[in-house]
Amino acid sequence: MQELDNHNRITLLEIIEDRHNNGSIIVTSQIPVQRWYDIIGEKTIADAILDRLIHQSHRVELHG
Repeated sequence: MQELDNHNRITLLEIIEDRHNNGSIIVTSQIPVQRWYDIIGEKTIADAILDRLIHQSHRVELHG
């Protein structure tokens, strides 16, 4: 996977902002959480996205 471009980065943030504290968000990924910051790209936007996703989350990691 490659880094998000600016348009996709902003769109992802808007989707997450709309759902934040209003409903559930389910995110699935083959990319480890530790690499999400690099994939999102822009530091400020990555901070905002990850703060909203990780702050009150339940995380299930599957191995194998």
